[in-house]
Amino acid sequence: MRDNIAALLLRSFLKGLIILAPIAITAYVIWLVFYKVDTLIPMVPRGLGFVIIISSVTVIGYFGTRFFIGKAIFDFFDHVLERTPGIKFIYSSVKDIMSSFVGDKKRFTQPVWVRTHNTPDTWRLGFLTQEDMGYLGMEGHVAVYLPHAYAISGWVVVTASTNIRHVTTMSPAEAMKFAVSGGITISDENGPKTSKDRS
Repeated sequence: MRDNIAALLLRSFLKGLIILAPIAITAYVIWLVFYKVDTLIPMVPRGLGFVIIISSVTVIGYFGTRFFIGKAIFDFFDHVLERTPGIKFIYSSVKDIMSSFVGDKKRFTQPVWVRTHNTPDTWRLGFLTQEDMGYLGMEGHVAVYLPHAYAISGWVVVTASTNIRHVTTMSPAEAMKFAVSGGITISDENGPKTSKDRS
């Protein structure tokens, strides 16, 4: 009897943990981002620093893309930083990474299946980043970014174009979620379910 009660309490605790942990972690991340951004401007009331930073970034983004003078100023600084020894490597790397995820030049828009082994037949989900590696002496090859599960890192493989298949059943966002979740889920409610959902 006591064993049954203990097992019931343990299962209930674990189920409660599964329900509350994602909510708590999400709330903590939001609070952490808010706190870090808010404290960038010291000596101001709590919350005002966050509003100032977000508003400033929004205004800079608006004027930097909508008006000729603003665009010319930002293009000038971009030109200088791209050609400053030492700084250009950091600046260009950060700029390329940011452009890959947001903006008008997003790179992770072509999800593909990549054959990584022939025996046994093994495929990984990635994103096509270079459709022609001929400029590096790799004719007939492509570059694919393979994200790691439960991480923000990944690695790049260069493989023959015959080793990839374009993903047609998932959007780029769904493919990224599928990859980083370890294949557990995708965002489309009508998409594949886990084995537990099917049972």
